[in-house]
Amino acid sequence: MTLPAGRYANLFLDMLSAERGAAGNTLAAYRRDLDDYLAFLAETGATPLSAEPATIRTFLAGLETRGLKASSAARRLSAVRQFHKFLYVEGHAPADPTASTAGPKRGRALPKVLSVVETDRLLTASREAGPDPSPATCLRTARMACLLELLYATGLRVSELVSLPRQAARTRDRFLIVRGKGGKERLVPLTEVARDLARTYLAILDERGIRGPWLFPADSESGHMTRQSFARDLKTVAAAAGLRGDRVSPHVLRHAFASHLLQNGADLRVVQELLGHADISTTQVYTHVLDERLRSMVRDLHPLGDEPG
Repeated sequence: MTLPAGRYANLFLDMLSAERGAAGNTLAAYRRDLDDYLAFLAETGATPLSAEPATIRTFLAGLETRGLKASSAARRLSAVRQFHKFLYVEGHAPADPTASTAGPKRGRALPKVLSVVETDRLLTASREAGPDPSPATCLRTARMACLLELLYATGLRVSELVSLPRQAARTRDRFLIVRGKGGKERLVPLTEVARDLARTYLAILDERGIRGPWLFPADSESGHMTRQSFARDLKTVAAAAGLRGDRVSPHVLRHAFASHLLQNGADLRVVQELLGHADISTTQVYTHVLDERLRSMVRDLHPLGDEPG
């Protein structure tokens, strides 16, 4: 079913807020850029789903004639690119018309990453229900503890996490089979702690007679918890852990999973497979962790590492 153009923009902005923890100012900037782009599409008779590479090139040429600074044009192109990539990856559009569009190259920002100590504080806070909790509070606490432990243990995308089937909590294996982008399946590891918390949470669901196919059922269109709801609840846990809300999002926990593995010697190709990245260049954003580890090894292990230069 085709949606109005503005609805696709809203879905994209919801994803930025939920998965990447985008701040209000950032979302407002994306909104302005997309409103401008959607107005252009409407004038040309195109839609976000029918736009072609020539459409994007015409839009960029229009930015130049309007006298936008190169930095502003680059930012707008970035917004449009991310928008179309989202539509393609989520299965709304048959192709990404921006894939072959040239633009100014800009350095890729390093991902936000929590330290091991900060991650441990977050996981600990997620299990604390407070004094004399009600049954509803116990359920919410068990759910959040299960969500965060699974996320940190597996590095799942938040959309993969909230849509896990109920059977995932019953597995006797030390791994999950996850269907990711493009329907591609992959194996992700499960820690004993994650398995125990999932079983505990499932037992509470069973005790309360909450049935259904999803591990994290909710009163939503999909029938399971939304990524927006999870992101909102995560901010509350972050505050309880003494962490700034703008530093914590579901995507940040996925980054922590990858970075902490690399810090402990995991191979980049293995991390690529666990994250479900089709191209290793996507995973290479984490090589700053490897660079730091290699520098530390040279400093600590090389016989001349401590000598002055």
